[in-house]
Amino acid sequence: MISRGIYYGLLIYSKLSLLCNYSQWLIEYLLYTGQIFSYPVRHTWEFTSETPIRSVFPLWPVYGLPMLLLRWLWIGNGQDGDVPPIAVFWTLRCLMFLLSFVLEDWALQEQIASTRHHRIAGLLVASSYVTWTFQTHTFSNSIETLAVLWSLVLIQRILAPHSSILSSVVLGMVVVFGIFNRVTFPAFLILPGLTLIPHFVKNLFSLAALVLAALTTALIAIAIDTAFYTPGPIGWSDLIANPVITPLNNLVYNSNPENLALHGLHPWYQHLLGNLPQLIGPAAALLFLRPHVSLRLWSAVSGIAVLSFIKHQEARFLLPAVPLILSSVQLPKSRTLLRIWTAIWVIFNIFFGVLMGTYHQGGIVPGQVFMSKQPDATNAIWWKTYPPPIWLLNGKNEVLTTKDVMGIKGEVLLEQLAELATCDTPADRRNTEYLKEKNGTYLIAPASATWLDPYLPNKGLEGLRFREVWRYRNHLNLDDLDFGDDGVWNTLSRVIGRRGLVAWRVTKSCGL
Repeated sequence: MISRGIYYGLLIYSKLSLLCNYSQWLIEYLLYTGQIFSYPVRHTWEFTSETPIRSVFPLWPVYGLPMLLLRWLWIGNGQDGDVPPIAVFWTLRCLMFLLSFVLEDWALQEQIASTRHHRIAGLLVASSYVTWTFQTHTFSNSIETLAVLWSLVLIQRILAPHSSILSSVVLGMVVVFGIFNRVTFPAFLILPGLTLIPHFVKNLFSLAALVLAALTTALIAIAIDTAFYTPGPIGWSDLIANPVITPLNNLVYNSNPENLALHGLHPWYQHLLGNLPQLIGPAAALLFLRPHVSLRLWSAVSGIAVLSFIKHQEARFLLPAVPLILSSVQLPKSRTLLRIWTAIWVIFNIFFGVLMGTYHQGGIVPGQVFMSKQPDATNAIWWKTYPPPIWLLNGKNEVLTTKDVMGIKGEVLLEQLAELATCDTPADRRNTEYLKEKNGTYLIAPASATWLDPYLPNKGLEGLRFREVWRYRNHLNLDDLDFGDDGVWNTLSRVIGRRGLVAWRVTKSCGL
């Protein structure tokens, strides 16, 4: 009960942080806000390519049904129109919080027999910044984490004396769900799955039940994906002749080194020496010095080993390994070492929790909320940020064109601004009179973008004029670290010292 209470308190304290540091921008969320609500969405390439690699099958039960319930409650309470986007945003955050809090802790409790061990495991998982931030976001990796944990629970139930056929049936369904959610999901079940072989050899009926449940679930998933990605109604002939099998498409895409090179290539040891320490910090030492051998630990080992063979390696790919490892380590026996380790653990998680959960790219959602309230905004250019979610504009899309130029050169940025900027008027120079204008062009960029500095104070008759109209201090752009050119101190001084996201209204002199 103590660990659960601390777990709950730590998650609440994390404030369900707005953003984290990965470019997979709420893909599932963007899709279903467009399907259920009338918000405009920008589907990512995973959904729009000729061979789509992202399945919609796992999205309906996780996000679609709760959104339908929210819409039903909104209409049932006599509200007109769609649910406000920001309400949907926070509803999904709370949903992921509840799923993480309930299902993750429940799965660990099912797998750990010792009360003391469960209490320690619960404290470690609850105090991890990964639980505060990444696990409360609508990432497919977050759902994968829960699917892995509950697959292990089901494997443990199957191996128990007098096991039920139902556990085999549910495991078959969960495994297919996990594969359609992320094709890397089976990597975490290779070693744990080997323990089932003796059981299935002796219980062929249990194996048959698992296979039948998996095939049935796979057919349903393929039918849903085929219906979604095929224009117009489909029939049995479409499912037979042209089925859309997204996990297969995903596997084929990621098997091509040229495709992986587009997303970044990493050495085989990136996960082990770079990403894992970034996620679990000082717990990495316990993993090698004081491991507690368990099915969970073997699951983490198999997942990390298989994913290390893939040349594109991001830290979020290892999210399922975090609770598996933290629940499979033993704390130092020495009281002195325990105090030192605990202090390092607390500092590590507070630092990364604040950094990744609050500051990194933390101004994008507030920035879009600000833009949705600007009556004159007709053009917005976002520079050196992650792509802004346009559905948060709350109907403003009808008049506001949002353009994400990523990290283009400054000279090209100025050219684009010059084409879109409106003529400077006396109203632009007086308080908020500019809001009464019919058209307005805005630039949203990090305050650390020092390239703009020479152009910001321009008060002359020529060139662009930048008027700062909004600033959000809790924003860092960690993708803008350039130690090679600027040096360590100068880079940190710029990115951290000048943290914040700024919106400028851009005008130009048009003469008489």
